[in-house]
Amino acid sequence: MNKLILASSDNRDRLASWAQALIGCEITTLLLHRQDALWSYVVKVKPDILLLDAEFFELHNSFDVSNLHRLCTQTKVIILSGELAENQEWDFVQAGVRGCCSSDIEPDLLKQVVMSVQKGELWVRRSLACRLINELEEKNSKNKAYRAILGLINKLTRREYEIAMCVSNGQSAKQIAQSLAITERTVRAHLAEVYLKLGVRDNYTLTSCIQGLKSLDYGP
Repeated sequence: MNKLILASSDNRDRLASWAQALIGCEITTLLLHRQDALWSYVVKVKPDILLLDAEFFELHNSFDVSNLHRLCTQTKVIILSGELAENQEWDFVQAGVRGCCSSDIEPDLLKQVVMSVQKGELWVRRSLACRLINELEEKNSKNKAYRAILGLINKLTRREYEIAMCVSNGQSAKQIAQSLAITERTVRAHLAEVYLKLGVRDNYTLTSCIQGLKSLDYGP
């Protein structure tokens, strides 16, 4: 283990308990009253692990932790708290926190938490582990759908793509012809090729295909 910072409130007993539990590790204990002082110190020292007392620093939202994660991505943050609702813990995990546990955790278990997180593992309640798995599966399905739709879109020529986008925006063949300075007959000829390449039957299914790509939060 490289460096370990333990941050708390005026609860010196709590700091002493955490330090006692991690005897043998290189530990720095900080008794701070301002969050910005902690953030500055973390960015300067770049510790491997940061044990952070959520009670004192009022971190029952993900904003401050997310800020810390952006400033010092190599630091693995473990939140120690009293009662922490599942949704609050989920916010922490999504912000980049690697572990959440009780501020009164048993010494032996605290050392286990730190060692697990240091090895790249997460220490969260089991229900959140399931949510993480489900989110990864959903993201994987989303990526597959995106690649499938994009593969079809890439078959279109630039003009065909322009017309397909106009259709998805609700423009008629006449409006498209006017905006692109071409004839309606040419628009319909391009649309016929678009239908064939994308495997769609009409403007409605074409629009659904284009909107499906947009709904995946990707650009064409």
